[in-house]
Amino acid sequence: MEVGWQLYTNNRPRLFIFWTGNAYHTTGCYNLRCPGFVQTSRSIVMGGAISHVSVFGDKQYEITVHVWKDQKQGNWWLSLGPENLIVGYWPGELFTNLEYTENVQWVGEIVDSHSFGTDRETEMGSGHFPAEGFGKACYFRNLEIVGSNNFQPVQSLKTNVDSKYYDVNYLDTDGKWGVHSFYGGPGFSYTHSSLGN
Repeated sequence: MEVGWQLYTNNRPRLFIFWTGNAYHTTGCYNLRCPGFVQTSRSIVMGGAISHVSVFGDKQYEITVHVWKDQKQGNWWLSLGPENLIVGYWPGELFTNLEYTENVQWVGEIVDSHSFGTDRETEMGSGHFPAEGFGKACYFRNLEIVGSNNFQPVQSLKTNVDSKYYDVNYLDTDGKWGVHSFYGGPGFSYTHSSLGN
């Protein structure tokens, strides 16, 4: 299960979900493009543009995401925002080998689907390195995992980055930010005309 925001062909972040039942081999899809996720809220548009977006060096906005398993029904529920607006659920039968989660990831990811010879940029987050901090770099905060009865702060984070293009700073608990990290970077920029003959 994946939840977050993506950029498609412009600079308007869009809310997305994704699911796969067999590690991306033959099952799953984005948003509501195939049977799977059952949306129960009419106020959220999967794949829709996010209305309030952060401005570099100015006002910052956040998306609060909760995913949890209903122990009675076996469904995995999604809620968004500080009010925990329930959006819908992934039926438990989609994940035949998922009694509980063994791995939780908070990820900044680039999908470069352009073919060779086309112009492309691969910025992650705001396109700035995490050392620039709040208001300039993207971040995750209050990283927690739901245990059997309560929320548990993340104990450790492993990182995997190509530091030439991106970076991530893991920061320990810090008051209202809890366990958090800044991430992102400029990536690489490739212009077809720079290829030469």
